[in-house]
Amino acid sequence: MLIITEVLELETTDKVEIIDITGNINTAIAESGIRKGLVNIYSKHSTSGIFINENESGLLEDFKDIIHLIVPTNGNYQHNRIDNNADSHLRSFLIGCNETIPLEDAKLSLGTWQSVFFLEFDGPRTREITITIIGE
Repeated sequence: MLIITEVLELETTDKVEIIDITGNINTAIAESGIRKGLVNIYSKHSTSGIFINENESGLLEDFKDIIHLIVPTNGNYQHNRIDNNADSHLRSFLIGCNETIPLEDAKLSLGTWQSVFFLEFDGPRTREITITIIGE
């Protein structure tokens, strides 16, 4: 059993941004030499998220719209007394900061239309995503 860890650095440009990181993960898998196992994608930041869904431009805009609807930017949040980004933390809380995906034949075992995304909720910033590949 091997465990390989890669750190993906991202530069975000918007307050709320969705970035497809599937290609980055596939590159890390190819470089690892691992053919079967699990891949964990983890964001080290409490104002960001990781999720799996379809990469269709209209749907990605819908995701942003629903995030703003569920957690409005200008809510009366207690945390805003400290650094005025409670909405970013609350959005991250709802989405989650990691995904674990099976690895088969050195490829992510995703559905036909699925991709892996990083969500920025408090940008622009420099972000680090840890990709951990476990297997043989």
